[in-house]
Amino acid sequence: MDRILVSACLLGSRVRYDGRAKTSDDAQLAAWRAEGRLVSFCPEVSGGLPIPRPPAEIEPGADGLAVLDGKARVLTPTGDNVSQYFIIGAYRALDAARAANAVLAILKESSPSCGSLHHYDGTFTGHTTPGEGVTTALLTREGIPVFSEDHIPDAATYLATLHS
Repeated sequence: MDRILVSACLLGSRVRYDGRAKTSDDAQLAAWRAEGRLVSFCPEVSGGLPIPRPPAEIEPGADGLAVLDGKARVLTPTGDNVSQYFIIGAYRALDAARAANAVLAILKESSPSCGSLHHYDGTFTGHTTPGEGVTTALLTREGIPVFSEDHIPDAATYLATLHS
């Protein structure tokens, strides 16, 4: 059975920076959960950040790959550099995906860890910018495709192509 790494917040875990979940009501995700395919994971908590915690964003003009490569930082609104927690969490997510033989990931869009198409732009104004979060950048670089909760049908199509 193909396994899927999924952001814990999408599965109802209260792990977000504000102590909340962002539970998905997607029927396909629920079906995969019932089949036992899902591996719940929060890279930020796994990386050592508490719940709740200050929000954090990748600094303006950068993305998750730049953070992984040491060319950018993840900062809180007060300027605290929390990059190491995001990097550690990304590598732990990769380890979890590999241990479970996950063939793809479904991660929370806009997150500085999990965004796959965009992430918050580093200004703490609610605006986003194109680019991947830290965990998504690492998983993608290592050959694990990442889809957002808004693109679960695309993930299902990808999964179907693996066995056609």
